[in-house]
Amino acid sequence: MSFVKHLILPVLVCFTLAAPAFAMSGDGCGGDCASCHTISLKEASGLLKELGVVKTIKPAPVRGLYEVTIEQQGKTGLAYLDYGKKHIIAGQIFDIASRQVAGAPPAQKRQERLDPATLKTGDSLLMGNPKGKKKLFVFTDPECPFCSKMHGELKKLVGLDPDLTVYVKLFPLKMHPKAYDKARVILGEQSMQLLEQSFAGAALPAPKAKHARKPVDDTMRFAQSVGINSTPTLVLPDGRILPGFRDAKAMQQLLN
Repeated sequence: MSFVKHLILPVLVCFTLAAPAFAMSGDGCGGDCASCHTISLKEASGLLKELGVVKTIKPAPVRGLYEVTIEQQGKTGLAYLDYGKKHIIAGQIFDIASRQVAGAPPAQKRQERLDPATLKTGDSLLMGNPKGKKKLFVFTDPECPFCSKMHGELKKLVGLDPDLTVYVKLFPLKMHPKAYDKARVILGEQSMQLLEQSFAGAALPAPKAKHARKPVDDTMRFAQSVGINSTPTLVLPDGRILPGFRDAKAMQQLLN
């Protein structure tokens, strides 16, 4: 039971130094991870019953992990359970840059508005009227369930507004490890069909040399520079940045 001993460490400092930053406006990926991954205290207690009594479980400072408080023999310590519920990690989480026990790395504060002229249209998939006077940008992850849901609403939206161009910017999140390669293939093939296959849960071909990294990397860097860290995120023609799912009617009202 040497593993259990490692759990009982003086790591309660994580409660005060590690504050998870998962809040966002609206529904989407990259914000509240619990929207896609959940676990109850009862389930965690059953999984970890041999290690001790599970007192609390919540999103960890690092995406993809739950932070678990375990009590054994009157002592309490922290451990981390992966979202697959197959691995347990004991010990503290450190920020490499600061060398301190840390929460999620500080993110660039999201701007409320940007200059639409700074957005590239070339590294995008196109929906609607290619020559539309209204330009709507949407940052989309090919594995985000909320992006999939809003994609259907975007189809309705372009049917409602014949003067609208929608630029779909592929923005793979680190919480979806297969999304980056999918984004390369989809963008490299300029294929809306492949994007919709991904949304439907179908496997996509592995990326080849012709599926460049640069267009995807450029979108990721731009998103980081303006504080976009979740999907879906809209950028309206006037430059307003709006994270989270919206239906066609709500988007039409925003455009008008």
